[in-house]
Amino acid sequence: MEDQNTADGAGAARRARFGKLPERIKYEDMVEERTAGPNDPTRYAYDPEASWTSFSCLAADLGL
Repeated sequence: MEDQNTADGAGAARRARFGKLPERIKYEDMVEERTAGPNDPTRYAYDPEASWTSFSCLAADLGL
């Protein structure tokens, strides 16, 4: 008999905690709109002297 009461109590506690879904969140509340920053042409410019810094090379790391 105690097992039944314990199971009912545990089931009631579980239903009280998880018995319904949370409130629905509106799409507008999940989206943040910001303006894009200005285009920086120097960011995408090619610099042959500094181009080696963007690659990982074991020989360069060892100073060979």
